Amino acid sequence: MSPHAVRPPDVPVAPSVALAVVSPSVVPAVSPAPAAPAAPPALPLAPGAPTAPARSIAAAPARSAAAVTGAPVTPVGPSAPVRSSGAAAPASSFQTATGEADGRAGATAALPGLPRALSSRARTLAGAVRRRCADLARMESPSGDAPRLDALAEELVAGFEATGAVARREPGPAGDHLVLEWAGEDDSLSHLLVVGHHDTVWPVGTLADWPVTEQDGLLSGPGVLDMKAGLALLEGAFALLADLGQRPHRPVRLVVVADEEVGSPDGRRLVERQLPGAAAVLGLEPPHPDGRLKTARRGSSRVRLTVTGREAHAGLNAAEGTSAVDELVDQLVAVRGLACQPGTELNTGRISGGTRANVVAGRAEAELGLRFATPEAQRRTLDQLAQLTALRPGARVRTEVLSSRPAWPERLGNPLLRHVRSLAAALGQQLDGAPAGGAGDTNLAGARGLPTLDGLGAVGAGPHARHEHIRVDQLAPRIALLAAMLAVPLPRLRERPKP
Repeated sequence: MSPHAVRPPDVPVAPSVALAVVSPSVVPAVSPAPAAPAAPPALPLAPGAPTAPARSIAAAPARSAAAVTGAPVTPVGPSAPVRSSGAAAPASSFQTATGEADGRAGATAALPGLPRALSSRARTLAGAVRRRCADLARMESPSGDAPRLDALAEELVAGFEATGAVARREPGPAGDHLVLEWAGEDDSLSHLLVVGHHDTVWPVGTLADWPVTEQDGLLSGPGVLDMKAGLALLEGAFALLADLGQRPHRPVRLVVVADEEVGSPDGRRLVERQLPGAAAVLGLEPPHPDGRLKTARRGSSRVRLTVTGREAHAGLNAAEGTSAVDELVDQLVAVRGLACQPGTELNTGRISGGTRANVVAGRAEAELGLRFATPEAQRRTLDQLAQLTALRPGARVRTEVLSSRPAWPERLGNPLLRHVRSLAAALGQQLDGAPAGGAGDTNLAGARGLPTLDGLGAVGAGPHARHEHIRVDQLAPRIALLAAMLAVPLPRLRERPKP
């Protein structure tokens, strides 16, 4: 255990009782987070605290529920506490509330004491997770900064290894990616895949004028919501299970990529490598501001337009030159019309070109961000961009797709969402899901038809904005929900093939 480990104090675990499903109407829905002040006063969360190394959420060694309470109790959760034999509890222990062994009616199974134990321990761990999130946010990790991303990767490995993970670092051109694995109570089952990232959109030095602060129940800072908090929450969920002497029901794999904020041009291969055989895929991106999960995402592509012209003196020989800047401007006017097509949105995010005002520009480029409602819109738009041709003699236009994610369409019925809603209700939470406008690595799974949910990170608002923040009061419910999703058996999520 790291000397910086945060170990929560022991608290009693509720005695085993038959699980009574809490009606969603009992607990109000998570209300939207209030807008953070435009320029909150700098109130450092921990004045004088070092920015590195961050403190991991080191759980106590795996114990039985009896060890937690100090008295014999019936084992909680979907399996008996971890024993050296590693034997899984019989499937009959996991009958649903209606007696269906395959879980089609929901996952609110008669698991004695589990919801109360998870909620109680989650409240105890919430402070450690909040500190962990703040510490991770203090380690700046912009996309493309390999040394800083690798330093953060090392810190994440230390934290997850403390919860029982086996870690592997995968080198990438812009920083190491991570693959972490946890053994399940039944390792013969297909794995549960979780995806996340440790890069952010914020450049180095942002902390100088926007430190990590906590005010009025909001924790604010660069990258705190997207997605340092999501990583801290998952670490807390695994620490919670270990503290209760539990393993995940099935093997779990976590992929943390270093380049998600630029479209995962290299990390994509790592995510796709883990998709075959996955029982379900979960994303640690932030949910909708009101706490709803993300059940579908638009497709996205990053495209670079490069124009080559011919340089000349702008005063003496302007006619001998071909302005790459002028050509690029005209091309962007034409490209803007693509945003008027159904299912397509365009953002021209960056433009550069030319050298001096008295030189006809010989080169110019623009980076475009495109989002698509359907795979058809994505194919159509990318095909049109690939066919762009120069509008003036002497100019050349080149289109390059830097990264691309397919559209993840809404899935009717969505048994995975029903399962998670049932777990949330058993924990006294009300939860739902809705499609999202942004894209992420879960698109890769959802587009293939795999059972997929995103938005399991921290509740908050303002990703990629100066008011980015998380709601501290929603950390404990999220920890408990993630732990339940790891511990409780999944229902059948896909139709069995017909004979």
